[in-house]
Amino acid sequence: MSFINYPAREINCKIVYYGPGLCGKTTNLQYIYKKTNPDAKGKMISLATETERTLFFDFLPLSLGEIRGFKTRFHLYTVPGQVFYDASRKLILKGVDGIVFVADSQVERMEANVESVENLKANLVEQGYSLDLIPYVMQYNKRDLPNAAPVEEMRKLLNPNGVPEFESIATEGPGVFETLKSVAKLVLVELKKGAGG
Repeated sequence: MSFINYPAREINCKIVYYGPGLCGKTTNLQYIYKKTNPDAKGKMISLATETERTLFFDFLPLSLGEIRGFKTRFHLYTVPGQVFYDASRKLILKGVDGIVFVADSQVERMEANVESVENLKANLVEQGYSLDLIPYVMQYNKRDLPNAAPVEEMRKLLNPNGVPEFESIATEGPGVFETLKSVAKLVLVELKKGAGG
């Protein structure tokens, strides 16, 4: 959970981008990195295979203003989407404060999306968390593709509880910052609750 460094007056929060392989998690972070003021970001670290698929995670530290005199630093992580990296995903979820689920809008990826949401729920339970209680937003990515499924169908399958949702084209930017702002806001609301309102 969030780490508060009192001497440095900093709040550190962890946001994890989760989703099936090749859904656009890394692309979200790359876009955020590219468009963020150099003073507000650290170095983006990616551990990728030779085919540029995420091997362990991508990491991007971001400063997003102050809350009650404390600087807020958000640490953005992705998980490897490929099925056989489950142990890595579990490890990266440790201490998570907020989750973005990046769904691939292509019709043929619906089963992979559903499996990944179920995998997320199971891995959170193992860490003692519940998806119903943690700040969580849904992003429908790749909306520009001709084989994109209707949002209503995706909502029915992936977002029955109606968490905040965003349509996105992560390669070009639409929806990327809207998603990040939404999850950051939810995390800060939780922090305020924890601090006694």
